[in-house]
Amino acid sequence: MSESRENDQLVQRRNNLTEITKLGVPIYPGAFRCTGSVLEIVTEHSETDGNTLDSDHVNLATAGRILIVRNFGKARFLVISDGLSRLQIYLRKDSLCERDFAIASLLDVGDFIGLEGRLFRTRTDELTVWVSRLEFLAKCTLPLPEKWHGLTDIETRHRQRYLDLIVNPVSRSVFETRARILREIRRFFVDRKFLEVETPMMQPVAGGALARPFVTHHNAQDMELYLRIAPELYLKRLVVGGVERVFEINRNFRNEGISKQHNPEFTMLEFYQAYSDYRELMAMTEDLLATVAREAVGSEEVTYAGETLSFRPPYRRVALRQAVCEAATKKLGKEVSEDELRARSTVALLAERLGLEPSESQGPGKITVEIFEHLCEPTFIQPTFVHDFPTEVSPLSKQMKNDPDTVERFELFVAGMELANAFSELNDPVDQKLRFQEQLRNRQGGDLEAHQMDHDYIRALEYGLPPTAGEGVGIDRLVMVMTNSPSIRDVILFPLMRSKREDSEVGTNPASEGRDD
Repeated sequence: MSESRENDQLVQRRNNLTEITKLGVPIYPGAFRCTGSVLEIVTEHSETDGNTLDSDHVNLATAGRILIVRNFGKARFLVISDGLSRLQIYLRKDSLCERDFAIASLLDVGDFIGLEGRLFRTRTDELTVWVSRLEFLAKCTLPLPEKWHGLTDIETRHRQRYLDLIVNPVSRSVFETRARILREIRRFFVDRKFLEVETPMMQPVAGGALARPFVTHHNAQDMELYLRIAPELYLKRLVVGGVERVFEINRNFRNEGISKQHNPEFTMLEFYQAYSDYRELMAMTEDLLATVAREAVGSEEVTYAGETLSFRPPYRRVALRQAVCEAATKKLGKEVSEDELRARSTVALLAERLGLEPSESQGPGKITVEIFEHLCEPTFIQPTFVHDFPTEVSPLSKQMKNDPDTVERFELFVAGMELANAFSELNDPVDQKLRFQEQLRNRQGGDLEAHQMDHDYIRALEYGLPPTAGEGVGIDRLVMVMTNSPSIRDVILFPLMRSKREDSEVGTNPASEGRDD
């Protein structure tokens, strides 16, 4: 839409609002009583034929936003929507009072109206309301996109989600699916006797993951606080307290980059089960995802980025070092052994040959994981458990009995993305303190993602944490996969966007706004 044409529309809409005011009509009225929503009316009468509607005299009152306006002199056809369904309405001059027909002549696409009337079918068999009373409910003073049935500018869809929801029914369906996914996750765990809880979003110690936190300040207590990067340490405190099965679905915040897979504010599921280990959680995860896919989207198979993904168990399982060795051998055309990954000198040389530049502060475990992320992650399209991680990158995980350099941990990858992270929990307070101290040394060496010391968590472990396994699942990425959405911003209602200078005049053309890279 050209700028001059858009400005003309702004002027016309405001003039129409002025004329409505002159009619003595409240421009911000109160409630309008409906006998049914547009969706309810269409659902109930979609199969009712015209003769039946005429004989039954189906009278109703409903309301919605105008999506289409067609003028025929003394008559008008409009299409209204409640965001879920659409319904045609018919307005005739001889069927309305003078005021109501005057209102009808001043309506624009995007306005909200309430109406009373009777249902009938047109000659083309379109379900329609013959309006006998009309109420103006709200004016849309900014024009909707010219092609109201689709908003294609991606940045505008993310910045102005309200506009996206008005004109893109597919966007609403994504968030309806998201709600079903969350509902099925909750049902899955409640049925298995897990207790849903809420833990602090502001924490004195940023813990539970290796990530940079957001920092804030509490004025009354004069103390520095962190937006949580994970609820893990609080949930395990609850297991110490006797809550043997516990889960939480809530927000995490990580002060890191933004990409198609990353948003600084994101939703996580975390759950913990006493007397379990990470292998038991693999089976539970398969059951969880297959159940959610079946119940929330209707099939254990989904299409994502042109690939058919199957959440039907069992999933492939591969050890992390094994995966790195296989991928590096294939890349370099030379056999790479696990022993090379366990010594810093050899794994650093390997990383350099693969085009990576490991820092001096990185040990062999971190370098191995960096190679894994570079070579392996994008190749795991079908659900794949990658297990047995280096201890260096897993400060909260239990070590394997015969291998102190490796912990009982897995990550689940789907469509080249990490979807879940789980491990057998480290429950030895002495070992945990030593791990935290090692993390502090890493922080002093410049690793801003290293874990902080949490003395109260050590104290909790000293009261006894039974053998426990825990897992985190990224809800946003799961919704991406199950709705075939290419970006995490497509499945978050209000994703973080770079701030920009707002034009002084309201009503700029969204399609002309600069991109947020």
